[in-house]
Order: sequence, then structure tokens, then C-alpha cells
Amino acid sequence: MSISKRTLSELDRTFTTARCATTHVMRRLRPRGERGDVPGWVLVTLMTAGLVAALWAVAEGQLTALFSAALASARR
Repeated sequence: MSISKRTLSELDRTFTTARCATTHVMRRLRPRGERGDVPGWVLVTLMTAGLVAALWAVAEGQLTALFSAALASARR
């Protein structure tokens, strides 16, 4: 399976955005003058959001078709 340059560019942009968001959250959660770990739930939430964004970037067409088919079958 080959991944197009456009898809790689979208993935790169998605991961860059996730990395920036993670950095922003980490800075906001850290008390002034103190260094420490980010709470585990924050990392789990951000990693989950990053995985969903990456999967959506790769399989957007298939997921949209699957969702549309499910809605169409529910209307019957």
C-alpha cells in the first residue's frame, strides 16, 4: 500500500498540531516555578486525539462512506 505525498503532508501537519497542543497543555498545567510530570490522563487524552486525527487523515474516504452507509441503513 502506497501513501501519497498529500496524505503524508496531512499527517505531518496533524502530528505537528498535536505536538504543539501537547506542549501548550503541559505548560499550562505546570505550576509556576515547578517542574514535573503531566498527569497521566492528560497524556492519554492527547495521544487518543492524535491517533484519531491520524486515522482520520489516512482513511477519511472509507470512514465517511462507512458512516453514510450506516445512516442510510438506519433510515430504512
